[in-house]
Amino acid sequence: MNKLRHWLVMAILCFSGGIIFMLPFLREVYYIPMQEAFGYDNTQMGVLLSVFGALSLITYFPGGWLADRFSPRLLISTSLLGTGLGGLYFATFPSYEISIAIHAFWGVCISLVFWGAMIKATRNWAPADQQGRAFGILESGRGVAEVFSSTLFLAIFAWLGSNATSLGQVINLFALTNIVLAILAWLVLEDGKSEVEENKAEKIGLADVVAVLKMPAVWMISLVVLSAYSAYWGSYYFTPYATDVYGLSVVLGGAVGVGKMWLKPFAAFGAGFVADRLGVSKTVLAFFMVLTAGFVVFSMLPGGEGWLIVMLINAIIVSIAIFALRGIYFALLEEGGIAPAVTGTAAGVVSAIGFTPDVFMPLVGGVLLDAYPGVEGYRYFYLAIAGFCALGTLAALYLVRKAAVSADRN
Repeated sequence: MNKLRHWLVMAILCFSGGIIFMLPFLREVYYIPMQEAFGYDNTQMGVLLSVFGALSLITYFPGGWLADRFSPRLLISTSLLGTGLGGLYFATFPSYEISIAIHAFWGVCISLVFWGAMIKATRNWAPADQQGRAFGILESGRGVAEVFSSTLFLAIFAWLGSNATSLGQVINLFALTNIVLAILAWLVLEDGKSEVEENKAEKIGLADVVAVLKMPAVWMISLVVLSAYSAYWGSYYFTPYATDVYGLSVVLGGAVGVGKMWLKPFAAFGAGFVADRLGVSKTVLAFFMVLTAGFVVFSMLPGGEGWLIVMLINAIIVSIAIFALRGIYFALLEEGGIAPAVTGTAAGVVSAIGFTPDVFMPLVGGVLLDAYPGVEGYRYFYLAIAGFCALGTLAALYLVRKAAVSADRN
């Protein structure tokens, strides 16, 4: 693979990995316009994303196995095409039952077909000693794709009139972007498997899956992802936290939420290079220590305008640590001693466990904030997240020690 094609592959992975999620998560930017265009209430809106999340959790694991059996080129192209076609249908404002089916279909396309293939393709993209930067570049690029596409299409939405018709056009644009990326992925990506690896892929079966499940490193990496993703969910509440506890306006509170997203590309990119220099597990450990301390600080702050600057500084530090971890935690597969031939299977296990906060964190946050209104609810919520980060710290410490033992043996 020549240098130009090498970087084109990463560009396709970055833009695909960022934009393919925009259709099922359209509500993050267009919540009210979707309600007005489709006529959905809040519960119906919640059900749509819950259906997508449920299908995702169910299919992450078999999707990893699929990634070890078939070419990333085939899987990524197919998933992008399917997601785009589903988007074109969604843009016609179908019935609620059809919308539920489309979100379930997106869950299959993205989590069963796309996710494991993207992780495997990224691992294959770089040698063993550059895994940190490979996954850091991926997460950074995904962040750029999300911010760029969201900003551009939101401007188009406003230009077209900010109504139901313009929402349909925006959905079509996201859908067509996925279809174009499917074509580019088919043209640019390579199957990228040696004859030896092809033979291994053909033989991957139940015994290999069981072997992966028996690896302590797989479970520790799963805990790392689960803890980091719980912290990521905590960052979703920065906007209401700033508004409810520190007296910011809705607009300024929203600016806190948007502002943290601009840190993502830089934090993930930088963390990848740091991880390759210091060691992935050591870097993960350091960021978890920062996160644990940061969420403890959140739980102790009394709130009020006098503490606003302290809160904002802490939010910046915590956000950098969260996005840094998201950029490098899949690079632990290499340090954990996971064989390349079972990368997809391992990633499927890690994802199925690691992304379960999608199910329980909204419930934890909602229950605590309803039961303890104001600063007290956020105090308990962020203290709970600090506990998850402490768990991630212990898992990272195990991986650091495992990496040290492996280095001594070599």
